[in-house]
Amino acid sequence: MSWAADNRQYVSMCDGVGFSGQLSLSYNTRMISVSDGARDPRFHDLPGYPNLAAPSQTASDTRYYGFGTLALDGFLYQFMSTFNRPFHVDNLRSKASSDVMRFNGVKLIYSPDQGRTWHNQDGSTPIVWDSWDRRSRDTMVFFEEDQEAFSLLSVLQMGRNYGFNRDGYVYVYAPNGNTEGSMNELVMFRVPKARLLDRHFYEYFAGRQDGGAARWTRDIESRAVVHTFPRGWVNKLVHPYAWQPSVVYNDPLGLYMMANWATGCTPEGVWFSKPSYLGFWVASDPWGPWMQIHEDTSWRPAGDVNARAYQPQIAPKWIAADGRSFWLVWTDFQGATNEELKRFWAEYERKASANQISEGDVIENAKMMRKFMPYYGFNVQRIDLEIA
Repeated sequence: MSWAADNRQYVSMCDGVGFSGQLSLSYNTRMISVSDGARDPRFHDLPGYPNLAAPSQTASDTRYYGFGTLALDGFLYQFMSTFNRPFHVDNLRSKASSDVMRFNGVKLIYSPDQGRTWHNQDGSTPIVWDSWDRRSRDTMVFFEEDQEAFSLLSVLQMGRNYGFNRDGYVYVYAPNGNTEGSMNELVMFRVPKARLLDRHFYEYFAGRQDGGAARWTRDIESRAVVHTFPRGWVNKLVHPYAWQPSVVYNDPLGLYMMANWATGCTPEGVWFSKPSYLGFWVASDPWGPWMQIHEDTSWRPAGDVNARAYQPQIAPKWIAADGRSFWLVWTDFQGATNEELKRFWAEYERKASANQISEGDVIENAKMMRKFMPYYGFNVQRIDLEIA
């Protein structure tokens, strides 16, 4: 979520049918804008956003998932994560942790006109969804880095139109890899606002000096860990997915706030098998050190024991004028283990693998998800801070 000059928040979403009531498309990735407040949000589609949806998108197509998002001076930037192989049921359920489907790179796209038209990182248009064999560091901002670091990006949010920023840099965070021991390590880079599209200007956090100031390097191999999260929360099956933060500057308090999460797993590493981890941290600088102010090892919104909440986002616009409260946005994966839904999905995946998905299949998928996964949506909760 990012707060733009037009006073709307722009939101990247993955895997759903949107808020328009139109059930004929199942989006891999979509961006919408949100107006008004947390208690009465209004959702607006961006018709110019490039199509990443079934049934036109087939199982063999390269998938891109929009995560890191920034609204800045009329531009929208989106860092889109991609996998190491096609999205196929056999790849999802690989039992070899060394051979599991994983995020391994990021494509950067942008809109110079608030979402009406979209461009590739090199300025060309329309958007090119590079096929598996054409992805490289020439076509993507990150690709097959050491440990597959910087494959899930989160952009620091600093007020409306990034207006609370004073040093001219955009700060971006990511897990340091895809496995236990690396995914729970946080790394980051910074880049001058005017150079966001040029990786040559990216500077990676390389540690803190004695006085607390950060050291920066343009050598990604010399990066240092900014913060380490608890072990035991990174899934081994499906695709590893944990510890991707939301970081927002709280101007009234002069603090950087971070929300982060990780999936509750079985001992075998199956994700969403129990409630997730939720934590909050604060720091005086974007690079920390980070002090934890809240920990929940069984995140159950409203006390719901079936909750499988994940991907918490601190909404940058919805921070109180005194900074003492903010609104958290998240979604909930509960219901995905329903046997009727699982049987439907198995058949849906079979059709997808054979490129046989029809509009009717997409509509039925949307109805099934809304029936069995009622909280797979835009959930909000006000968080109040106790100030010592």
